[in-house]
Amino acid sequence: MVTQSNMVVDGGALWQDLMHTAQFGGTPKGGICRLALSEDDARVRTWFAQTCAALGCDVTFDSMGNQFARRAGEDNMLPPIMIGSHLDTQPTGGKFDGILGVLGGIAVLRALHTAGITTRHPIEIVNWTNEEGARFTPPMLASGVFGGVFTEAFARGRSDRAGITLGDALEKIGFSGTEICGQHPAAAYFELHIEQGPVLEAEERTIGVVQGVQGMRWYTVCVKGQDAHAGTTPMTMRSDALWAAARMIDGVHQVAVDHAPDGLGTVGIIDCLPASSNVVPGEVRFTVDLRHPDDDVLEAMEQEFRQRMEDQAAACGVEMEITPTWVSSAVHFDPLCVGCVRESAQALGYSMRDIVSGAGHDAVYVAKVAPTAMIFVPCWKGISHNEAESAEPDDATAGANVLLHAVLAADSRLTS
Repeated sequence: MVTQSNMVVDGGALWQDLMHTAQFGGTPKGGICRLALSEDDARVRTWFAQTCAALGCDVTFDSMGNQFARRAGEDNMLPPIMIGSHLDTQPTGGKFDGILGVLGGIAVLRALHTAGITTRHPIEIVNWTNEEGARFTPPMLASGVFGGVFTEAFARGRSDRAGITLGDALEKIGFSGTEICGQHPAAAYFELHIEQGPVLEAEERTIGVVQGVQGMRWYTVCVKGQDAHAGTTPMTMRSDALWAAARMIDGVHQVAVDHAPDGLGTVGIIDCLPASSNVVPGEVRFTVDLRHPDDDVLEAMEQEFRQRMEDQAAACGVEMEITPTWVSSAVHFDPLCVGCVRESAQALGYSMRDIVSGAGHDAVYVAKVAPTAMIFVPCWKGISHNEAESAEPDDATAGANVLLHAVLAADSRLTS
C-alpha cells in the first residue's frame, strides 16, 4: 500500500518529460534556445497546461503570464503550497535550468494522483515568466512583480532588442491573464533546481539544502574618450576609451579578488564605438555583475568598484559614468521550509550539504511574500547557461523525491 511516508515519484516519467520538452527550441548542439514569450515558449506553455490538466489540475495565468496549475486540497480555502520555476532559457541554454523545477512539480502531482492522496492544502505548480532575463531585462521580472519588487507597468514595458515590449509579447502569444499579478495567495513555495555550480558533484553529494541566495548588483559603465585616427594620433595625445575600459575591467576582477573567497565580479558585455579597426575608440559601454552572500560586504565591494573606476578614468583622461541596472539583496530562506527539505533528504537517505545559491532564482522574490525553500541537485562540472548542461537521471529523481516529501511535510506543519 502506498502511503505518504513511502511514496516516490516516477523517475522515468520525469526524465521522459525532460527529454520531450527539450524539443521546444532545441538546438543542433543538444541545448535549448527558448526565449521568454517566443513561439517555442508558447508551445512549451501549452504542453505544460495540457499535461497538468490531464492530472486533474485547473490551469490559469495572471497578468504577467505566470501559469498556475492547481490540484485541489481537502481545504480549498487554504492558500496553496506552490512548487515552481521557469520554462524560458538562455539563447544557448540547456535542458535542466529552470524546467527541472517545473517538471519536478509535475512529478509530485503525478505521484499524488497515482497514489490517490489528497493534501490538506491545494498544491500548485507555477511557471514564472521571463526568469532568465535573456530577452527582457532585468531577470526574474514576473516573480519580481509577484513579490512586489517591480511594478507591473515597469515589467510589461521592458523591451527586447527588437523594441517589442514584454506586454506586447504576452498579448501576441495569448498569455496575458486577467488576474492581477501579486494577488495570488501562497502558503509556501518550493523550488527544485540544478546547482549551476560544481560543489555537489565535486563532493559527491546528491542534495543541496539551500540556505539562501547571495546578493547581486548589476551596473552599466559608460566610458567616453575621443574618436581619433589610429595612424596619425600620437599615443601621448589620445583619449582612448577602450584602453581605459580595459584597465577598469581589470579593476572589477581585482575587487572580487580583494573579497575572496565569496566575492565575485564579472564583465559580460562590452560595446565599443565606432568599432573600426583604424579608429581610436571614443566610447565603450560594459556591464558589471558583483555578488556576495553578505549585503554589507557587497556594499563595500560597490564602493571599491566605484573608486577604482574613478581612479582609472582620471589616469586615462576619459569621462566615466556608472548606472546601476539591478539590485537583488541577499536572501535567507524560511527555517520551517528549509527544515522540511533537510528532514526529507535525511529520511530518504540521500547525501546532502547546506549550500548558498550563487545564482538568482524566482525564489528570491517569492520569498518576500511567502515562506520559501530551494533544493539543489548536481549538474555535470557545474556547467549551466550552456548547451552542454547535463544532469543524471538518478539525481533529478532524488531532487523530485525530496521535493515531494518536503511539500508533504509543509502541508502537515503549516498553520494556514
